[in-house]
Amino acid sequence: MECIFCKIINKEIPSEIVFEDDEFIAFKDVNPQAPVHILIIPKKHISSVNHVEIEDKTLMGELILVAQKIAREKNLAGYKLLINVGREGGQLINHLHLHLLSGLSHLKSLNI
Repeated sequence: MECIFCKIINKEIPSEIVFEDDEFIAFKDVNPQAPVHILIIPKKHISSVNHVEIEDKTLMGELILVAQKIAREKNLAGYKLLINVGREGGQLINHLHLHLLSGLSHLKSLNI
């Protein structure tokens, strides 16, 4: 069974997309933990950071640059980038994703 993020990539499930190119898609989290909570995911299915291969090193660098681009476009003065790895690390969807969160007062309450 395909993961929910792959279904979003394939437009089988609607989402509020804020960025998309050939390698990445970014959309608003349906259960935001901050005033701005965007998930940035590679279109290539990688289960988690533990499954990143050496050939993915450029992709991983570009992931950060996409976050930077979105933050600039949204005029975010400050933000937090977060990747959860594995169930014990808080990862709920087995598709690598980067959380972009902004809104300092809300972020303090997350303790992350």
